[in-house]
Amino acid sequence: MADALTEEQVSEFKEAFSLFDKDGDGQITTKELGTVMRSLGQNPSESELQDMINEVDADNNGTIDFPEFLTMMARKMKDTDSEEEIREAFKVFDRDNNGFISAAELRHVMTSIGEKLTEEEVDEMIREADQDGDGKIDYNEFVQLMLAKN
Repeated sequence: MADALTEEQVSEFKEAFSLFDKDGDGQITTKELGTVMRSLGQNPSESELQDMINEVDADNNGTIDFPEFLTMMARKMKDTDSEEEIREAFKVFDRDNNGFISAAELRHVMTSIGEKLTEEEVDEMIREADQDGDGKIDYNEFVQLMLAKN
């Protein structure tokens, strides 16, 4: 299944994997998964985290290695994000609930998941998604961005 991914996707997922893999040992534990999930505004229980890991833990060692992570991501991309998931993700970014994601809000969320971005990188992300040129991302632009990722 992971062979359906482009080289660019694999390298993006490698970067995402290393955000999860805080101690750099090549394995994602329930603790590391929990840390990232909580930084994204989710609050999974220990057993939910274990279920998430068990779903893709092919060698049954209780952690996720990179090939297992790729399988999980490929699966996730196949079941493209439901509108409900996209709406929830938008709410995580739109911290003041004004219906727009500003550069500051984007930077805040990215920083909270361990992604340190320069002003330029944040502006570039906004520019990429900002179709009407108002300098921020509205819900429709966010939906386009999320669907384009799949």
